[in-house]
Amino acid sequence: MSAPGICRALLVICLALATSPTARAEDYPTRTIKLIVPTGAGGITDILARLVGKHITEQFGQPVIIDNRTGAGGTIGTRAVAQAEPDGYTLLMVFPSHAANPALYAKLPYDSEKDFAPISMVTKVSEILLVPKTSLAKSVKEFVELARKGQLNYASVGVGSLAHLSMELFLSTAGVKITHVPYRSVPQAQQAVMTGEVAAFFDTPVTALPQIKAGTVRALGISTARRLAVAPELPTIAEAGLAGYEVIGWNGVLAPANTPRPIIDKLNKVIVDALKTPEMEKLLMEQGIEPVGNSPEEFAALMHADIEKWKRVTREAGIEPQ
Repeated sequence: MSAPGICRALLVICLALATSPTARAEDYPTRTIKLIVPTGAGGITDILARLVGKHITEQFGQPVIIDNRTGAGGTIGTRAVAQAEPDGYTLLMVFPSHAANPALYAKLPYDSEKDFAPISMVTKVSEILLVPKTSLAKSVKEFVELARKGQLNYASVGVGSLAHLSMELFLSTAGVKITHVPYRSVPQAQQAVMTGEVAAFFDTPVTALPQIKAGTVRALGISTARRLAVAPELPTIAEAGLAGYEVIGWNGVLAPANTPRPIIDKLNKVIVDALKTPEMEKLLMEQGIEPVGNSPEEFAALMHADIEKWKRVTREAGIEPQ
């Protein structure tokens, strides 16, 4: 090959390397990152996204814009990320609906596993089983017995919400049936259980603990396998009599599928490091939220297990996909 030919060949190779995923990953990030939150502003998922985004900005020196895209059970914002360029500049903050939606929607505009690259689980949280303070049930076993004897009902914040699915798994595990009454918001569902309009409601620690401490409701147990550090007196539902029961509420960050692994690893490290800071740990633990931070593979395994769990639960409960 002539000298000019060799130069041209080297130039082609250099250009290819400069535009390859590996080269881009080494420089990443060089511009604004968009973190899509498929739910409204002000909720726990939105708050966590802003905390994580702030830390990414501090570590990378690039802005992180929080983009709240609501609607259709979180599928609108999720679809936007599934269709985005896999370059690390469009990310998704997910919550348990991501794992429940394959069981709730007959035709999702994306595949909840194949169309995404997990980065890290951010937090996990328990659901707390609440009953009216006047309820005859003072334990999980007594609540199950009441359910066997009479026509009870329970509140949720909508079909497919974690409150709904947590109770359906509870009922399936206990072998009892009670009536589902969906409400439009947590405050409405809380009010229903406070007044005795419903017999039970699964709520998160952030909103449940103040009511428990105020004595407006009674807590029977928590959904996770370990007790809450901020409320160690509350038994787990499994140890209170419903062996094998466990529900974990979680949040995590995903990227579009085929995002280069070096970019995934960079993001994973910054998120895990953020969750290990004393300030973040203290802030979350005081609210009954446990910071996690794990590997992409561990997060993928959790999502897969939950997708299969909620398919089984909805099938047993007779919940038809929309």
